[in-house]
Amino acid sequence: MSIDSTATPPARSGQSIGIIIAAAGFVLAVSFGLRSVFGIVLEPVSDEFGWPREVFSLSLAIQNLVWGAAQPFFGAIADRWGDRKALWLGFVCYALGMGLFLVAGTPLGQHLASGLLVGAGISGTAFGLVLAVVSRASSDERRSQNLGIVSALGSSGQVVIPLLLGWMLAHDFDWRESMALLSLLLLPMALCIPLLKAETPRAAQPGNVAPPQEVALMKMLGRAATHPSYILLVFGFFVCGFHVAFITVHLPAFAYERCGDPSLGGIAIAVVGAMNVLGTLGAGQLGARFPKQYLLSAIYALRAVVIFLFISFPVTPLSVILFAIGIGPLWLSTVPLTSGLIVTMFGPKTMATLWGIVFFSHQIGSFLGVYLGGRFYDMYGSYDIIWWAAIALGIFSALVHLPVREAAWSAREPA
Repeated sequence: MSIDSTATPPARSGQSIGIIIAAAGFVLAVSFGLRSVFGIVLEPVSDEFGWPREVFSLSLAIQNLVWGAAQPFFGAIADRWGDRKALWLGFVCYALGMGLFLVAGTPLGQHLASGLLVGAGISGTAFGLVLAVVSRASSDERRSQNLGIVSALGSSGQVVIPLLLGWMLAHDFDWRESMALLSLLLLPMALCIPLLKAETPRAAQPGNVAPPQEVALMKMLGRAATHPSYILLVFGFFVCGFHVAFITVHLPAFAYERCGDPSLGGIAIAVVGAMNVLGTLGAGQLGARFPKQYLLSAIYALRAVVIFLFISFPVTPLSVILFAIGIGPLWLSTVPLTSGLIVTMFGPKTMATLWGIVFFSHQIGSFLGVYLGGRFYDMYGSYDIIWWAAIALGIFSALVHLPVREAAWSAREPA
């Protein structure tokens, strides 16, 4: 299909970009917020069906792996057929998964529902696709700030929705009623998807004809595979996934073990989510003023310092909350910076696919963080080894990002 060089420019008016940011933020907030509450219902779901906890835990492990593995495919769908088609596919998977989750009474049913379908739904409504739309709709000057705003709005769902579930469970709603009510948030998500529209101008080719989209995509993937800075981002984001997943899953148990308060871990995760909003907003603003790769290096180094300080002193309720306050701003502040670097290197047209590959590395790190945390605890009776591994990986990622270069690929290509 030929594309005229006078293609409609990206939506950049104040009103249109504001609508896109609001819609993108709500889609992310619902997508991440619903995902974050599955761990809260782990115990009641297992108790109702008489399952050992490993059964539903496996469902959630499948969810994380599918989320990462499906991201490049959803990105390719978006780059080939359009962002909204990929978003609608993700929405349908999410809705089907939540519906089946509420009625499935067998392990296989839950693996399919909360594992495969919800994992695919998250992948199709999460950062990769949504931030690609925002990137295409933003001016070069405002892109970093806009990505930070949307990331922060998405993070707010991980604070508000778990609090809603906690309130309902505390007021005698059972887990199924509570999750059914929260699933209704998918309805306004459906109203936001049509608003996520941004065109990308494409450079004219000889004869005013652009190459086929699949040819352009394969060419860009080949370039990315040999791009040193892109490869370093893949390695660096693996560490982000390791940190975030390990802390999310194992911090509540660690806090309970050391302090004896079963509610302390949940409060800490909520504090992390709240502080994360500030972190993503700040990262978006700083990314517009300073080299993003150096900001990423600083974030990972600070994670290592915060974790080191946390485990170097006696663990108390106060130290757990202080740790949450310290790690929260460093939580997903990596997202607008990493995605911003990808856009700078390769442009916004294939952003969804290239982000999907980087994010799959993140989810491999997530899997290992969760699995090794439990494995080492079972072997040694403590989380000490995994905490030190998290520190070492933070230092590794800080060093990995230093050689990254924030430059468009065209500047590297031979004339």
